[in-house]
Amino acid sequence: MGPMNWLGVVAAALVASGIVLALRQGTSPVAALAGMLLSAAMLGHALARIGPDKLAVKPWLYFMQSGGLALAFVIPALWISQSRTGTPRAETVKDSGALLLAYLAMGGVFFLLG
Repeated sequence: MGPMNWLGVVAAALVASGIVLALRQGTSPVAALAGMLLSAAMLGHALARIGPDKLAVKPWLYFMQSGGLALAFVIPALWISQSRTGTPRAETVKDSGALLLAYLAMGGVFFLLG
C-alpha cells in the first residue's frame, strides 16, 4: 500500500463539493463538504491500496475507481432513497449526474496530484 495523498483528499473534496453545490442549488454547503470529504478519504485509501507504481502504468484506474464508486454504490443508494420519498425522477437523474461528475472530478484531482 502506498501513502495516502491527504492533499488530494482535501482538494478532491473541495472540488467535488463545489460541483455538487453548483449543479444542485439548495444543497447545504456543510453537508456537501462533509459528504465529499468522507468520500474523498475513501477514494484516497482505495488509490493508496492500488499503489503509485500501478497507477503510473494504468492512470485510467483513477477514473475507474472514482466513477465505479459513484455508479455501483452512491447512485443506486440515491435512487432507492429518493424513490421512497417520492422525489420526481427528473430530480433524481439530475442528482445522479451531479454526483457522477463530482466523483469523476475527484478521480481527476487525484490523477493530477498523483
